[in-house]
Amino acid sequence: MAEDDSDEVPKLPPDARLESLDERLDRLQQAEAKRTAKRQPDASSRAGQLILSQLVGCPLGGGIVGWLLDRWFGTRPWLMLVFLFLGFAVGVWNVIRISNEATRNARGKQD
Repeated sequence: MAEDDSDEVPKLPPDARLESLDERLDRLQQAEAKRTAKRQPDASSRAGQLILSQLVGCPLGGGIVGWLLDRWFGTRPWLMLVFLFLGFAVGVWNVIRISNEATRNARGKQD
């Protein structure tokens, strides 16, 4: 039997190459974190994209639903017009909601 019956692995002296590699890896990870943080769009550009999609998508969706209902019921063009204006109203409502949330979030970050 061996003199050391414990299952422990004997400690090796620290290797300077491994320490250097760890330091370089840490620096590269920090540089990558800074680089990717700059690429992420800020909240105002995301809110702008969301507002634009609401102002375009809601009336378009309402117009398509109204057009389909007009074809089904034979009431051309009345339901399409009603749903088009209803979609526009929903889009404006969503824009107001989005801008209120963005204002509230901006105030929370300043405090």
